Amino acid sequence: MKPNVIMKNKSIQVYPIKLSQPMGATLAVLGVKGSLALAHGAVGCSSLTKIFFTRHFCDPIAIRTTAVNEVTAIFDGGDGIVKEAIQNFLPRAKPEIIGLFSTGMTSAKGDDLKRIVSAIDYPIVYADTPDFVGGLESGWAKMAAAFIEQVMESPKSIRSDKVLLLPHVSLHPLEVEGVKDLLTGFGFEVYALPDLSESLDGHLGVNQASVCQGGIAMNDIRQLGSAGIVISIGASMLPVAEEFLKKSPHSVHINLPGIMGLQATDTLIEHLMRLTGKEPDHRVKHWRKRHQDALIDSHFSIGRKRFILAGEPDRIVDMANCIAEAGGTISALVASTPSKLLERSVAQRTFVGDLEDVEGMIDDCDVLISNYHGERIAHRHGKVQVLRGFPILEQIGVQLKVDTLYNGGTHFLVEVANAIITDHAHRQYH
Repeated sequence: MKPNVIMKNKSIQVYPIKLSQPMGATLAVLGVKGSLALAHGAVGCSSLTKIFFTRHFCDPIAIRTTAVNEVTAIFDGGDGIVKEAIQNFLPRAKPEIIGLFSTGMTSAKGDDLKRIVSAIDYPIVYADTPDFVGGLESGWAKMAAAFIEQVMESPKSIRSDKVLLLPHVSLHPLEVEGVKDLLTGFGFEVYALPDLSESLDGHLGVNQASVCQGGIAMNDIRQLGSAGIVISIGASMLPVAEEFLKKSPHSVHINLPGIMGLQATDTLIEHLMRLTGKEPDHRVKHWRKRHQDALIDSHFSIGRKRFILAGEPDRIVDMANCIAEAGGTISALVASTPSKLLERSVAQRTFVGDLEDVEGMIDDCDVLISNYHGERIAHRHGKVQVLRGFPILEQIGVQLKVDTLYNGGTHFLVEVANAIITDHAHRQYH
């Protein structure tokens, strides 16, 4: 039976967890080597995004703005101000590609990005990402689809040993790296789009605020059409896979709702074994045994607790499945935006809402898994909190966390169980 997904139709969001499409588009551009994100909007649009992700990743963010003001918003259709913005930063930064995306104001006034870009003699990929619709997941997916539509060439031949990985926006950089390593172990040549595993992965780079120093190369994007296998992770990446299949219809597409926990990882491994006829290597098999042991050990703590998860749909549904495997009860999921994946939730209640909704049912949980802004709610009501999502502030190494596949799922269950154990000890002795 499908769970009933409840839409909270409130006139205002209180303690919102929803992030905008331009923020998702920014991250997608930063997954391409030599790129620079250009937000077509007011200065504040890019300033907020830059500060937000700089604090989350503890790394510089390569983003610029067209700096639309009240005058240009009325008298300029975008042609002059976009060209001027590019001319202003080119003496200091020379990206291989500019990722141009709209914001709420420029989309509402009808700026035609396709027409604007056609009049500029510089490599630009563009996407319409107004922040009054969609969210982080859809902004990321729209920009990823734009790279496929506008850069990828139609293939002359298909290679069965080449894989295109389409990760959803909430996968940490090292989680993307882990999936790529797993696929490589099965003999595939792997490319991820977008690929944050070498750009926002916490390495020490040079001039990172000017141009993105890592990610998938532009030449590799052009040649992606020869990938015989496309693996998309999360429901939000299905439109990206569909865009790819328009140009490469003979490729095999596999969509995975998630890759956290035993069952989800088993599904991925089964697909790879079927495609290659190979067994996973010893390390993968041994991590599966470790994960099984972690399920048993953590069950004594997690199995007695109720959970509320808040965040991006692809991520929280995946996490909920992992926790449920260890015996946890998912009291509720609160998603930032609607998603078809929410219909497959294991939660007792599923909402599209904000942290005010979380606080309204906080008595029905023992553990809250949310971003940094849920911390005040957990502390106020004496609940255990595990930090996940955007943003996580006042911590370092967020991009180094791994919750996926057998190894990451093992660490995730141990972290959750230890948080519960520590809270119990604190209550007992204080």
